[in-house]
Parts: sequence; structure tokens; C-alpha cells
Amino acid sequence: MPSVTNPADGTEIFFDDDRADGEAIIFLHGSALSRSIWRGLGYTKALGQGRRTIRIDLRGHGKSDKPHDSDSYTLTLITGDVLAVMDHLDLERAHFVGYSFGSRTALSIALNAPERVLSLSMLGGTYAIESGEIDNLFFDGYLQVLRAGDIEGFVTGQETGGRLDPATRMAFLSNDPLALAAYFESAETQQNIELQQLRELQVPTLLLIGTRDQPRFEHNKVMARTMPNARMVPLVGRTHGGTLYPIEPVVEAIGDLLERARS
Repeated sequence: MPSVTNPADGTEIFFDDDRADGEAIIFLHGSALSRSIWRGLGYTKALGQGRRTIRIDLRGHGKSDKPHDSDSYTLTLITGDVLAVMDHLDLERAHFVGYSFGSRTALSIALNAPERVLSLSMLGGTYAIESGEIDNLFFDGYLQVLRAGDIEGFVTGQETGGRLDPATRMAFLSNDPLALAAYFESAETQQNIELQQLRELQVPTLLLIGTRDQPRFEHNKVMARTMPNARMVPLVGRTHGGTLYPIEPVVEAIGDLLERARS
């Protein structure tokens, strides 16, 4: 499996590349997941016809390096990881499909290096993390559990609410709890994007968001009004954790954007 090193801090980032012909799609997963989610749910097959698909393990996840300090998870460093993969592959531009953490990373790339982005599909994304929002996604005290190195407790704390399917449970158990804690600390304090920045973004953008994914659903309404070239598609009845599946309405909307944004 290929990897590349971010020259800014030496973090090693692993990725898959099918090296197919056609425009490239870079898939960026959500927090506590890995690149395998896209193939497992069928996204690479559904969207990869006639396109090149690249799936990246974001730092702190999958096979990529997992630093334990929150300063290693700034958006500047994380976006640098993705751009390092693109540079390694001599890839000038790509479509980006991101879920949650991955969508915020893709948004940051679109804002800071728009010339590298053909289109942006944000699934369950937001430009800002509100205080207490991550606790609501998981459970009160989740961060203390992770800081104690208790990945089993992190998983069990969510199972009490019936929130985990077997595949997600397995993915969560494979995490380094201290790296995950450092990532979430940074997400709450160092990864927000100013609303003013969104007014300048001309990249064709799709906002896919569950109607029960609050406060992100309201955030997406704001983004759709603010971003000049954005379209919001509500996923009726879906929570944040249910954003990606079933895949059919999601890939249909993304496929439409990819066709409209052909270079």
C-alpha cells in the first residue's frame, strides 16, 4: 500500500489509488473511520466508472501515522497531507468527496487551493464545530474515556444508545484512543472555518445533509445561502451517522455534480 510523507512535519499518510483513466475522485472519510468505508459501502464502485478513485487514510486514522498531540491535527497540516498525496501522484486537480471530518478537510482545500479542486461533495459536513456538538454525536464524557486509553469504553458508550452497526463498531475498535482524543480536541478548538471565507468560494459544491443531523442541517442551510456555487440536498430522516447509507440517493446527487463539473 503506497504512502507519502507530509514535508511540514514528517507524518506518513497511506492511500489507495486504482490508477484508472479519467478524472480523479479523492475520498476522505469521517472521524474514527478509515479509507475502507468507501469501498465497503460501494461508493468507489458506484462513482468510479470512467474515473480514477483515490482513498486516503487521514492522519490519526487507518494505517496513517497517529500523533498524540492536538497541535498535530490543525486543518493546515491535514490539508497538507492530502495535497502531498496529490503532488506525489502528479495529480493537478481532483473531485473531492468527503464525509464529516473528511468534508471539512475537503472544504479547507477548496478554500486554500481552489485550483486543485474540480468539485466538492460534502456529506454530513459543516464549516464549524459548536461547543458540545461532538458530545452529542457520541456521548457525554467521550473525550475523557479516550484520554484514558479506553477504546472499548468509547465503543460501549455509544452502544448503549443503539447507535452502532457491526461494521462501524469494528472500525471504531481499530482506533488508537489517544490519537483520536487529540484529533477531537483539535476539532473543537482549531478546525473551524470563518463564514466570510465561504463567500469567496467558486468551486461547484454539493451539500448532502440529514434532516435529523443537527446542528449541521442548519449549518448547511447557511452554507447554501453563503456559497455562490453550492446546492443543498436534504437526506430526509437521516442522522449524522446515517448519512452514507443507503448510498443510492447520495451517489445519484454526486454523480450529477461530477458530470456538471467536468473540466
